[in-house]
Order: sequence, then structure tokens, then C-alpha cells
Amino acid sequence: MFTETAVFDLLLPSDSRSLKQKRSYVRPILAMLKKYEVSAAEVGFHDLHGRALLGVAVVAAEAAQARAVIDTCENQMAGRPEVELLSVKRRLYGDGDDE
Repeated sequence: MFTETAVFDLLLPSDSRSLKQKRSYVRPILAMLKKYEVSAAEVGFHDLHGRALLGVAVVAAEAAQARAVIDTCENQMAGRPEVELLSVKRRLYGDGDDE
């Protein structure tokens, strides 16, 4: 069993001046990610209007499967015109990991 996680640091549009406007950008992104059968949530920058930190995790039988799903999520995030993907931090956990 393998688990891969990714944390996406997003820059939101300049018109995102309230938490309500921020949610209007973040909610559709989270809904899109969940279509790939991953767990996804906002995990940081909760009080910043112009930034969002989204965490994604997937569990798969093979490492390649887990990587492929997270690759797809990353490509979808990078292709969204309304946000800018600033960085991605990924980590793969396998059966032999002690964490």
C-alpha cells in the first residue's frame, strides 16, 4: 500500500478581498480534486484572503498509481486560469516507512 500527499500553495486573484470571496475560489477547486478520488482540504493560510494552501492525499496499491493520481491533480491545478500555482510539495509513503 502506498500513500502520496501533495500540498499546493496557490495565489488567488486580487479580487479575493474577503474570506467569502476566497471560499468562492477554493470550494470549486476542492470539488474538482475530489473527482479524482482523493482526500482534499484547505490546510493553511486560513486567514489570508489572497492565498490558499490545499492538501491532497491518495492511497493506492502501487506507487505508480499514487503518483499518477497526484500528477493529474497537479496538472489540473496548474491549468486553472483563475489561480497561480506557486509551489507543490509532494511525498510518497510506502509499506516500509516507519512514519
